[in-house]
Amino acid sequence: MNIYQQLVGLLPQNPLMVATVTTVHTADGASTVTWPGGQQQRVRGTSVAAGHQAFVRAGVIEGAAPDLPLVVIEV
Repeated sequence: MNIYQQLVGLLPQNPLMVATVTTVHTADGASTVTWPGGQQQRVRGTSVAAGHQAFVRAGVIEGAAPDLPLVVIEV
């Protein structure tokens, strides 16, 4: 195995991302989240209330994310 394949093997396959929870569907254990670009997705988990930030990985809410301001840097 070459060194590049070893490095790729160390990287997580599913990144941890932050989205805003817009709706919590307690009946089926899911939530609707909105990504920073505006796209919405239905994910599993109801541990974060609507209107708050959540860590999402592979379609599952992993927990609450801190509510930090968005910083845009133009290059």
